[in-house]
Amino acid sequence: MSSLEGRRVALLEARMSEEAATLVRRLGGTPDVVPAVREVVRPEKVAPFLDSLVSGRLTAVIFLTGVGAAALLREAARLERLESAVAALQKTTVVCRGPKPVAVLRQHGIPIHITAAEPYTTRELLDALSSLDLQGKVVALVHYGEPNEALTAALITRGAKLEELSLYVWMLPEDVAPLQALVRELLEDRIDAVAFTNQIQVRHLFQVAAEMNLADRLKDKLSGDTVVAAVGPVCAEALQALGVTPDVIPARPKMGPMITALAEYFELTDEAT
Repeated sequence: MSSLEGRRVALLEARMSEEAATLVRRLGGTPDVVPAVREVVRPEKVAPFLDSLVSGRLTAVIFLTGVGAAALLREAARLERLESAVAALQKTTVVCRGPKPVAVLRQHGIPIHITAAEPYTTRELLDALSSLDLQGKVVALVHYGEPNEALTAALITRGAKLEELSLYVWMLPEDVAPLQALVRELLEDRIDAVAFTNQIQVRHLFQVAAEMNLADRLKDKLSGDTVVAAVGPVCAEALQALGVTPDVIPARPKMGPMITALAEYFELTDEAT
């Protein structure tokens, strides 16, 4: 097995930070956990959505993330409407972008009718939906921490009447000092690699750097000796939009394969030198 050999790896993951750190330690690296995102739930959006769901108006419900699916069911339970929500979903065509919402919904006995293929981007989701007639149908889209405007536009183009639900929003951590410290450590060559597990981490790190007037220097550093890993193509595109080409993108868009691919990258570069 490839090893990280004591290299410092910055991890911007929040929800699964300990799991990510454990993977880095297992491969001999030193994790530097600096969460770049906090998820703020917006429960006031749930009740009107549940009204539409239980009324039977919805032809399909599209879940983009496990967090969104879990938040919906959790808020339904808080409103004492979980049983009716689950019963309604069991009668509705349920679509999931990736395996995380599938796992959440199946815990409640909700069947999944359509799933996207890897790497679980908007492109694969739209391909999976190609067999579903959306013309004139009411379709609910449960967003992640920000609206997926490309998906929304594509669904409307296909004739869907959209009902959109944003259950939570992505925000910077309340205390950005650790992110500021990470920017400085990166510029001082004290970090060997940065691992990004979603696009918002990329944007938040650069937002903090911009507020420090260091965004250009950060871009140059991440384009230079610092190794950059992106969990999948969406994350990679966010980096590329800011002028950084990731060094590592795993074949499977998951955190474990990304950390393993990072270790393999270091091993290959060590052998080359």
